[in-house]
Amino acid sequence: MTVSLPLVFVLGIVAWAAIKFLGIRLWVAAVIALFGFWLSQTFLAPAIESGTRSGVDIVNGNHD
Repeated sequence: MTVSLPLVFVLGIVAWAAIKFLGIRLWVAAVIALFGFWLSQTFLAPAIESGTRSGVDIVNGNHD
């Protein structure tokens, strides 16, 4: 059985768990999220996307 979840949903659960169980403050999580949005507008965005896709493919076992 295959379950498909958007990466943003998984990251949201990780952020919620970090706030709830690790004691990370909400403002720190908000700053990290804003940093991601700002980083997506830089020249590093294509490399980050490619690395993320490669990592997901490795985890899923999809090797071309």
